[in-house]
Order: sequence, then structure tokens, then C-alpha cells
Amino acid sequence: MEAAAAVAAAAVAENHGDGVGGRPASQEHGAGIGWRPESRARGGMADYGVGIGWRPEIAGVVAGLPGLRFAEVVAESVHAHGDLSAGLAELLARGVAVVPHGVRLSLGGAEPVEPHRVEHLAAVAGKLGAPLVSEHIAFVRAGGVEVGHLLPLPRSREAVDAVVANVKRTQAELPVPLALEPIAALFDWPDDELTEADFITEILDQTGALLLLDIANVYANARNRGEDPLALLDRLPLERVAYVHVAGGSEHQGLYHDTHTDAVPVEVLDLVTALCERQRPPALMLERDGDYPPAAALRAELDAIAAASGYPAVT
Repeated sequence: MEAAAAVAAAAVAENHGDGVGGRPASQEHGAGIGWRPESRARGGMADYGVGIGWRPEIAGVVAGLPGLRFAEVVAESVHAHGDLSAGLAELLARGVAVVPHGVRLSLGGAEPVEPHRVEHLAAVAGKLGAPLVSEHIAFVRAGGVEVGHLLPLPRSREAVDAVVANVKRTQAELPVPLALEPIAALFDWPDDELTEADFITEILDQTGALLLLDIANVYANARNRGEDPLALLDRLPLERVAYVHVAGGSEHQGLYHDTHTDAVPVEVLDLVTALCERQRPPALMLERDGDYPPAAALRAELDAIAAASGYPAVT
């Protein structure tokens, strides 16, 4: 991983700022004090059903969802020690569970996680009264280079060790459980040693972390590798899923990008149904970051996720 900085910088230059999945990390968006990594429960995530990623641009739409019980917010967008935005404060007052989703810890970096970033995530979790927090199995900085994008790790034993060490450092400071999200990767490293399922499972087993399963990432990775997404689902520890991301994407130059700016395709909705037939997660949520459609279209996407999962509509 010593060459990661050069590779990351080159990738950003080549893509003119597009990161993994074609978006910057800033767009990637409890169980109670005393939780320990050996816990195998799914945190404090009750059956919340269908939720949505809260963004200021769609705050009015989110506020108008009568059945909403769960939302997610980018952790770095929340002031840990200042006032909450009116939209988030209103959701909390309604009893909606709000989960902070981190994008800047760089859990997969060779360097230890930066303490101030972990402290911020912990403080935001406390401020929101969150049932858990989430972050990515990825790196965003290496060798002093701040990439600003979520980049994939080599699926190697060395990378497992690096992630596990950083996850444990993070868990030691958090008041609630941590869920880890595998990302959509536009490339694989030549020194991969493990399958994606084995890589994810080893990290979860060694840390006791929960799984944030992005079903759109499952689809994107399988499509770009020419693999069957159901084969990956069948090898993952689905009993560890805390909640699920559902998002859209588009194809560019022969690769499918998980953009979060396109409508959820029917293939991803079919995967939602397949997942729920195997083991329905406590919650699923729509991720949208930019190119926001009219309110009616957003509500229709939420209805489609509800229909695919068997959860009640929130609209």
C-alpha cells in the first residue's frame, strides 16, 4: 500500500476529479454506551423500514414523508457542537432515527485514523442520539496525499490487517456500534488475494462490526466484473446487515458508475427483493446526491423500494 498515494493521485487526475462510483467522498455521503466489538446484534436498528439520505436540498421532501422512521446524514456535514439544521432537528423531534454516515475516516489507509475525525463522528452520534454510525471500507488519503474520493483497497491480508486496526481504534471511541460499507470499485488491484465476500467477512469477523450493505454497489461491482450479484449476496453474512443503501447509476465508457444522481434501475430493485427473500434487513434507504428530481419522482422511488422489500410505504 506504499504506492497508494501515487495510484490515487493518478486516478483522480485521469478522471478529472471523479472518484470511485463517479462522485467525491463528500457525496457518499444506539445500542447504548458500553457496546463492545464482540457484539453480534444488529446494533440499535429496529425494523425501521424504508428511509432516505437527508440532504439540505431535499429537506422539504423528507419532512413531508408521514411514515418516515429512519434517515441518514453525512456525518461531516453536521456541526458536532453547534445547532442542528432545522430539518434535522424536526426529524429528531418526530422520533425519526438519524444515523451519521462518515466519509472521511479512511479506515483502509495504512496510517492510523486521525483522532479528531473519530472524535467528531462520536460527538455527532451523541448529538443525534443515533442507534449506530457507519463508514466505508476504503481509503481517502495516503502518504500525505488527500485524495478526496473513496478508493478501493487491494483485497489482501495486509489490507485486512490495516482496516481491522483502524476499525478497532475507531470502535474504542464510539458510543454506539459501527457498520462498514464496502464501496463500488471501478478497478481491482493486481495483488488481490481474497474474494470480495471473504475480504468483507474477515473484517467483520475480526472487529465485530456490522455491515452496511449497499445493494447498488453489489450490482455495480458484479456488472463491471461480469459476475452474478446473487453469488455475492449468497456468500455475505446477511445476518450482520444493519441497513441497506439503494441508489442509481449510469454507464460511461463501458463501466457502470454508482452515481447517486440517477434513478434506481429495475435490476437494483430486483436485488432488493432477492436480498429480502434471503434475509430482510432492519432498514433500507434511498441515496440521492445531486440532480434531484421533482418531489413526486423521489416519492415514487421510495414507493418502489417499499414494494421491492415488502415494507410499508412511507409516502
